[in-house]
Amino acid sequence: MPNRLAHETSPYLLQHADNPVDWWPWSAEAFAEAQRRGVPVLLSVGYSSCHWCHVMAHESFEDQATAAVLNENFVNIKVDREERPDVDAVYMEAVQAATGQGGWPMTVFLTPDAEPFYFGTYFPPEPRHGMPSFTQVLHGVRDAWTERHGEVTEVAGKITADLAARELPYGNTDLPGENELAQALLGLTREYDATYGGFGGAPKFPPSMVIEFLLRHHARTGAEGALQMAVDTCERMARGGIYDQLGGGFARYSVDREFTVPHFEKMLYDNALLCRAYAHLWRSTGSELAKRVALETADFMVRELRTNEGGFASALDADSEDPVSGKHVEGAYYVWTPQQLGEVLGEADAEAAARYYGVTAEGTFEEGASVLQLPQEDGVFDAGQTERIRERLREARSRRPAPGRDDKVVAAWNGLAIAALAETGAYFGRQDLVDAAVCAGDLLVRLHMDPLARLARTSKDGRVGANAGVLEDYSDVAEGFLALASVTGEGVWLEFAGFLLDHVIDRFTDPESGALYDTASDAEQLIRRPQDPTDNATPSGWSAAAGALLSYAAHTGSEPHRTAAERALGVVKALGPRAPRFIGNGLAVAEALLDGPREIAVVGEAGGRLHHAALTGTAPGAVVAAGEEGSDELPLLADRPLVDGREAAYVCRHFVCDAPVTDAEELKRMLGETQA
Repeated sequence: MPNRLAHETSPYLLQHADNPVDWWPWSAEAFAEAQRRGVPVLLSVGYSSCHWCHVMAHESFEDQATAAVLNENFVNIKVDREERPDVDAVYMEAVQAATGQGGWPMTVFLTPDAEPFYFGTYFPPEPRHGMPSFTQVLHGVRDAWTERHGEVTEVAGKITADLAARELPYGNTDLPGENELAQALLGLTREYDATYGGFGGAPKFPPSMVIEFLLRHHARTGAEGALQMAVDTCERMARGGIYDQLGGGFARYSVDREFTVPHFEKMLYDNALLCRAYAHLWRSTGSELAKRVALETADFMVRELRTNEGGFASALDADSEDPVSGKHVEGAYYVWTPQQLGEVLGEADAEAAARYYGVTAEGTFEEGASVLQLPQEDGVFDAGQTERIRERLREARSRRPAPGRDDKVVAAWNGLAIAALAETGAYFGRQDLVDAAVCAGDLLVRLHMDPLARLARTSKDGRVGANAGVLEDYSDVAEGFLALASVTGEGVWLEFAGFLLDHVIDRFTDPESGALYDTASDAEQLIRRPQDPTDNATPSGWSAAAGALLSYAAHTGSEPHRTAAERALGVVKALGPRAPRFIGNGLAVAEALLDGPREIAVVGEAGGRLHHAALTGTAPGAVVAAGEEGSDELPLLADRPLVDGREAAYVCRHFVCDAPVTDAEELKRMLGETQA
């Protein structure tokens, strides 16, 4: 008998709709029920492509005996962290404060007033590795609730008060300048893995936003060390197992420091950010590897994540059915043994494939299987043969059981994808990618935006979800729309971005300090209003807002938007020198601020040589407007005539404009000048 989750739009919640657990979605009614029964709440938070979420679901939530304990003693609430990042953020902060670590599945016990008092992540069905079993935890919490009720509620109240006191003191600080960005670069140099690329040790995540900062810092200052870290990291990732050598696209992270063995889930946001980073690396260096990876990643997103409605699905699972054992295991779709290569390719080609992709008898993954890499630095390989091998392996892999797909469309992540696809398509003459970006933008406007330009967080199968957009939704969608305005020359995208950024200023910004909150002032009130300026897997809503506000101000000359961007960037002055790995997007926006950003108006043919030169210039955060003489589509085109009847580009910065140029190479030279 399905439980209350059967009517939800979240694929993750629907995965639990047939559990024997009497799940509730996050709602006031669930807490009212806990109040009525006088029992605590079990809050379980995860997402559909999370491996250990699946494991705990199978071990505990599908188990009748465990479900009986849960149903008798708790009101059980299941939350998709991708639908409700605000709920996830508030209680993850509590978990990390209490235990020193976090992760998913997240398991938190709450009072009927939503105050947390006991925390954890994954709990096994039997005691294991020093962890109690899940049923032991449930019985312990139940006993504490009934026998020491006053003590439990006192602890919960203290935890909630401590969380509420954690306001960030980053408003009204000075802007980040040369000194802070130089210190951030020095800090990154200290954490850089010179052997394998990237930063820190295992597990190692793809540092897309830090790469963007390094590319912009090099463009502005000429610092060769910054460029080298970006180049080497991107090459290591592209050659490693974290990159899908057959189908394109990146896995979530590497479990080792070598980028060899990935955690195999593929997220839309990672691929959007990395597609754009590799496209920008090509823009800076002309690297053929960067171009290939950018295009393959863009093609992966369109081929495997695009939904019937024209948006982009959230993720592909790490797990899929092993065609041999029939079990759902991690990585089954992606890994190969020498025997499997032989079955598909025959002996001679299989031997070449094993050398080319680093497939060994011992294996680099589990049970003798290998993740495909490009480990060879040298060696002679026949290009025609390796391409035939790749096609045959890709075709054979397509007959394997595919990983599950989370089909929900998340506004923020679609905004990131729109920006990546629009720019990549424009750089490399791929109108189909630009069209895909426009189609996704149309879906967000048509389905996710209401008549007041308020955003819904998610949709699925053309049905909009009930959850309100958070700061990252408004900021990342605005970023995507600004990219569409620059690439297409259509002013409507700039107008839509302005509507969203007005909400950022009016509903997400503290009017006194300029600090930003992750939820709107009129959103559901949780035990605290979440607020996090750090960039992690995705740009924080805070830094993404700063970037979009800055670009919009450059396009329009709007002083309120410029001021809001500058006030938001005070946090980068505070955090950049101390934690540069975790404020990469903020540092990249600060680079744009120091560079101007430059405003480029191309009068003539949108999509012509000057427009392409403007888009592929390396000036940090430069904004581009292109259109016919006399066009009123974009503000930067106003009063900008042709020069002697020829198309012309006007470049301005800090209220000063250069003489217009009519030669594309001259424009690229101007945009490539450093301030060093």
